[in-house]
Amino acid sequence: MELRQLAYFVAVCEELSFSRAASRCFISQSAISHQIARLERDLGVNLFERSTRSVVPTDATTRLLPLAKQMLSLESAIRAAVRASGPRIRLAANMSFATRSLSAIAGAREAHPGAEIEFVIKPFRQRIQAVADGDCDLALIRGSVDQPGLHVEQLWLEDPVIATSTAHPLVTRGGDVTLAELGAYPLLLPPESEQVLLHNVVRAAFADLATGPVFGPPIPPDHTATMELINRPDAWTILYADSQTEGIATLRLTGHPLRIPVSAVTRAEGRTSPIVTTLLAALHSS
Repeated sequence: MELRQLAYFVAVCEELSFSRAASRCFISQSAISHQIARLERDLGVNLFERSTRSVVPTDATTRLLPLAKQMLSLESAIRAAVRASGPRIRLAANMSFATRSLSAIAGAREAHPGAEIEFVIKPFRQRIQAVADGDCDLALIRGSVDQPGLHVEQLWLEDPVIATSTAHPLVTRGGDVTLAELGAYPLLLPPESEQVLLHNVVRAAFADLATGPVFGPPIPPDHTATMELINRPDAWTILYADSQTEGIATLRLTGHPLRIPVSAVTRAEGRTSPIVTTLLAALHSS
């Protein structure tokens, strides 16, 4: 049994999809399937019931998951404990924050020439845990988190993208759109349990309108929002970042009522670091 296999196992549990877990771990689907199969052979149990449309955890998975997370947390704690002393900062984020983060890191290094500032890619939950464990000094997230010992500071607001099929009636009409106009068409989102922030933002945006959004069927864990739009040309969805995809159009929303906060998460005592303070200031202004 290897720690990387436990990390892949946790990713599959949380994504309920081998393809999404592979993308999250930056490896191929065949590689993650192979490693999970090796883990199952080592343990002598089946961890997932697989079909062409779903991945279902078994009873053994339910028992293993909290222990696997504990092992990965211990790994982060061990790395933090033996980390060399000196001006070294680790910033955890995902790729959607890369451009802004690297610009801020460049500015912070100018102010602290001897500092080593790392940009590490981690999923949302692992970012938070890495800061709590001391493995990372700072994490960027959308939304907020309430956890003892952590400090959350809002950095900026971003406008998510309204996406539809290029055959959608609002695209062929042309011009900007309003929430009221979008409300007449089905909204496709992942289940609320997977995207709590996005669902809360939508509810808040529609709160002052006479009618709320019309929700279409939830996007399955192993499907992409853009592919669902191709199959449902009357529907719309919300994306965190604009992407050039064949057959997909983006609409400009009048009034920007769907703004989402981006926040920095630090340990409460870690905010006294001058390098972290400089990095936060650079992120604020970038």
